[in-house]
Amino acid sequence: MNSRQQIILQMVIDQGRMSVADLAKTTGVSEVTIRQDLNLLEKRSYLRRAHGYAVPLESDDVETRMMNNFTLKQNLAEFAASLVSDGETVFIENGSSNALLARTLAERKRVTLITVSSYIAHLLKDTNCEVILLGGIYQKKSESMVGPLTRQFIQQVHFSKAFIGIDGFLPETGFTGRDMMRADVVNAVLEKGSEAIVLTDSSKFGATHPYTLGPMDRFSRVITDDGLSDTASQQLQNNGLLVDIVKQFPLS
Repeated sequence: MNSRQQIILQMVIDQGRMSVADLAKTTGVSEVTIRQDLNLLEKRSYLRRAHGYAVPLESDDVETRMMNNFTLKQNLAEFAASLVSDGETVFIENGSSNALLARTLAERKRVTLITVSSYIAHLLKDTNCEVILLGGIYQKKSESMVGPLTRQFIQQVHFSKAFIGIDGFLPETGFTGRDMMRADVVNAVLEKGSEAIVLTDSSKFGATHPYTLGPMDRFSRVITDDGLSDTASQQLQNNGLLVDIVKQFPLS
């Protein structure tokens, strides 16, 4: 996705509906070019086309969250993707930032992606990336596999890096999740001993949820945005984690 297409997507998300004519006028390109951009964005499941207009995707849990703060999350995904080398096998758990990471990797690098997210697997159906979708109980709301079968499958696969989403962090609780079954999957991944990387926007810090993800020493790195407070950053570093702050640059 080029910068113009990112601008188009952000305008559609912000406005809820944008005409081809208005998009052409705002971006300074022809309506033919806008239609080509919209066709590409629709094919990649970023938006939906209507007659003469572009509209956001229908409300869906993962997709809706992916579109919220899209540019910020795309910046996080691109930084995370820069840490992965061609030929690597990586595990990508679930969540909106991780979905964008999976797509970025699939489009730019020769990797094998292991995931429990059926949404992520479907997102990559038109790419050349090799995808391994682990089985288990299908959790419909999160579009993710969970349960004891998923734990067994995780034990049978190997990966060099694991990208994990979180729901909260406080120094006294560590990383936490809101869903018991998904937290169990994360903890099974952490038991593998691979490099575990938290990928999340800074809004999750300062919140807490019932289920522990950890312990903290099983994580090696946090990738987040410049909304992270200095206090939270220091708390993470005190626990031995490398903290990468990705600044959000305005699209131009």
